[in-house]
Amino acid sequence: MNTNKLLFISSIITIGGYSVYSFLGEANKVNYSTEVKPILNKHCIACHGGVKKQGGFSLLFREEALGKTESGKPAIIPGDAKHSEFIIRLTHKDPEERMPLKKEPLKKEEIEILTKWVNQGANWGEHWAFVKPEMPKVPNKGFFAGLLSLFSSKWEKNDIDYFVKNKLDEEGLSPSKQAEKSILLRRVFLDLTGLPPTEKQIQDFLKDDADNAYEKVVDSLLASPQYGERWAGMWLDMARYSDTKGYEKDEGRNIWQYRDYVIKAFNKDLPYNQFIKEQLAGDLLKNPTEEQYIATAFHRNTVNNDEGGTDDEEFRNATMVDRVNTTWEVFQSTTFACVQCHSHPYDPIRHEDYYKSMAFFYNTRDEDIPDDSPYLRQFTKPEDKAKLTDLQHWIKNNFGTAKEQEISQYLTFLEPKIHPHSGDQFINGALADTKYLGIRNGGSVRFKSLPLTGKRQLLVAYGNKTGSPTLMEIHLGSLTGKVLTTIKLDTTQKGGWTNSWDYQLYDLPVMNGRQDWYLTFKNAKVKPDQSTCIIGSFTLLPEFPGKGRADYAEKKKEFLALVSANTENTPVMLDSPKEYARQTHVWERGNWLAKTTFVQPDIPASLGKLPENAPKNRLGLAMWLGSKENPLTARVAVNRFWEQIFGTGLVETLEDFGTQGFTPTNADLLDFLAVKFMDEYQWKPKKLLKEIVMSATYQQDSKANQDLLDKDPMNRLLARGPRVRLSAEQIRDQALLVSGLLSQKMYGKSVMPYQPDGIWNTPYSSMAWKTSENEDQYRRALYTYWRRSTPYPSMITFDGANRDICLARRIRTNTPLQALVTLNDPVYLECAKHLAKKMDKVGGTLDEQISNTYQFTMCKTISEKKLAVLKKLYSTTFQTYQKNRTEAEKLLNICPDDNIKPKNIPDLAAKTLVASTLLNLDEFIMKE
Repeated sequence: MNTNKLLFISSIITIGGYSVYSFLGEANKVNYSTEVKPILNKHCIACHGGVKKQGGFSLLFREEALGKTESGKPAIIPGDAKHSEFIIRLTHKDPEERMPLKKEPLKKEEIEILTKWVNQGANWGEHWAFVKPEMPKVPNKGFFAGLLSLFSSKWEKNDIDYFVKNKLDEEGLSPSKQAEKSILLRRVFLDLTGLPPTEKQIQDFLKDDADNAYEKVVDSLLASPQYGERWAGMWLDMARYSDTKGYEKDEGRNIWQYRDYVIKAFNKDLPYNQFIKEQLAGDLLKNPTEEQYIATAFHRNTVNNDEGGTDDEEFRNATMVDRVNTTWEVFQSTTFACVQCHSHPYDPIRHEDYYKSMAFFYNTRDEDIPDDSPYLRQFTKPEDKAKLTDLQHWIKNNFGTAKEQEISQYLTFLEPKIHPHSGDQFINGALADTKYLGIRNGGSVRFKSLPLTGKRQLLVAYGNKTGSPTLMEIHLGSLTGKVLTTIKLDTTQKGGWTNSWDYQLYDLPVMNGRQDWYLTFKNAKVKPDQSTCIIGSFTLLPEFPGKGRADYAEKKKEFLALVSANTENTPVMLDSPKEYARQTHVWERGNWLAKTTFVQPDIPASLGKLPENAPKNRLGLAMWLGSKENPLTARVAVNRFWEQIFGTGLVETLEDFGTQGFTPTNADLLDFLAVKFMDEYQWKPKKLLKEIVMSATYQQDSKANQDLLDKDPMNRLLARGPRVRLSAEQIRDQALLVSGLLSQKMYGKSVMPYQPDGIWNTPYSSMAWKTSENEDQYRRALYTYWRRSTPYPSMITFDGANRDICLARRIRTNTPLQALVTLNDPVYLECAKHLAKKMDKVGGTLDEQISNTYQFTMCKTISEKKLAVLKKLYSTTFQTYQKNRTEAEKLLNICPDDNIKPKNIPDLAAKTLVASTLLNLDEFIMKE
């Protein structure tokens, strides 16, 4: 054998040996995320993590774990488990030295994993959710798989099915057959619109034998206006949308236009990354529309405390906390709230990261003020619209576009206000009800460091009902300082303990820089303990243009009329201008009074960095959240849509994708859909939802045999179709639809359907539930007035949220109270009565009436057994009501209706109970 051959053979052996070594080495390498981290989280982190660092040792971050402990030595020596105190303590014989302290020792297998990990270098790994998703290969889909499918029937309809089937094969399970056409129709109707199909829609579908019959239905549902209503309902829980402000007083809030924005956004299939951008920073977009301003009400759904004696700054900071927590829970499914007081116990997020996130929101104008300012003012009266247009034209034609935009911006928002709670050093005065400025005769107050450059006029919102004018002097620097100006606050009709004020505009001399103002108030005619007036706010403004012109006084009057005009006000987000900007600090242990280090807006380093072109404000945050570089946003969104369809997400813990959350049941499928959602579907939810409902996985029959129940009782592997109880809103809407009562009216102010008396007996409030009239009683549950302290009863009974805070996932329950609602609530009894009336219209025999009503109510044929039971129910109750007509009339008069005047009262009463039974059947309140 020559030398060349020997070299060649040696090379082959060497390369082969190295390959085998590398393969075995990789196979033998401990995976930090899946093997080590769960052990640390379960046994170690509680004492050696973000909250506690016993002995100066923490396992949360690598640099901390490898650093010196209180002993002066590191507990982990990478590559040397034998001399690492971390490993030594796990097997120590002395119970006072062995770890975990005073707990069961780790299992032998767990110690072996940790020992091997340390010997391999104690390398930290990244949690799967914090790594950018990559497009996985679709399993068993390719040329050879295609050849094999020629010899067997192919179950898969799209790529989703290949991922699901692969998992089922691994577990030795087979998918279920396709659901019956009518069952599938009801399922997809409920999933995409929240409503069941009508009789006509059922019949049309059953008659359509085209191959694309189902796809045509899906497309029509995605294009339906009811689609937006259904998916807005999901979003409003997370947005903590409510028609009231919360806390004990829980007064009303005019924010219904935000709900309508969400409906419209889903209906026009607004890309999800744009949806994020508009809600977090619509006001910061270039030339924002009214709709984009309204979108920012997402973070104005925070609770306000209007009670007397509260500290506005305390509750403003509580709002900041809520915005941070909500943003991270909704868009990132991350338990960021844990980081307010300390570094995260389980995930690589540091304490200061919380306040860097808060810095994105800390400069907003809202300040826990009763009038919910700042708000978008929409002029609804024709005469006000005409005044606004006239004023805008006058300013633009005479003083330029920039000035016109400045005045229009002010009239739209009335910002930036200076609120009374900014005052201090009160003498003979105070904050009236901790909200408004109430200074007695001879009293004073200081407003510190006001930005005065370019400010030539002062707008005062006030009320004076004392019967005599009040003089307000403005002193510079001190109470004895130079008198800047004296202002006469005349008597008014408005103002004083309300949010309705008179406005006056006063001239100011030229000033520069920042100076303290001391305001003194004089009105000798008021009683010693009486306020000279009540002031709601001040605004420092540039000079109103046109002084010296003949039409100046008229236009200034027009301007003030528009300032005080009654408008449709929706709370929105606005940032403070530079002169009013706030600084954000880290709060020691989460205490807003213990401010420490100053921080700038930023995201946690463990999750990447802001895009290069992103500003360091809410818009920059939104750009990062909606970027393809963000590892969580698309996964979280896909998972949320999946959960709404299948009842459980691919990651069950919708609220937590961190190391303490559940791992995905099908990680490759989640990543596949996430990447496809971003790249192919361009973040459009309708395309994603169509992909899901067109899959064979979705279209399976939901029945489970014993084998499936034994191997996969919760249907995590999806060997059968989804079968889950409908939401509170869907149950009510469905009852209204099948009975013929449901109103199709969309948008507008929230309505008040029937509710028992006395539920709103709350202190400090004059609010009352006034039952809506006509079709407004029968609008979809989405439009029902939602009061945080006392939500609509049936919504809460069926697991709705009170919406004080964000709710990422409703937990389904099954309690006797739920049956009591659907059996006794007058809303459901009224539906049953109207459904009974429809029975009569069906005509034919009693068998035919019950069968046909069951058919369009459940979208399937009734069994002989159920028909017999319902017939017996009718017969028994009919006989009872014949003998006791008064009871029949009592039942039918629970919800009086002049449109129903039965000739045979016992018959209608008996059929009403049959109809009520149908509305309470398991298959009615479940999606099968």
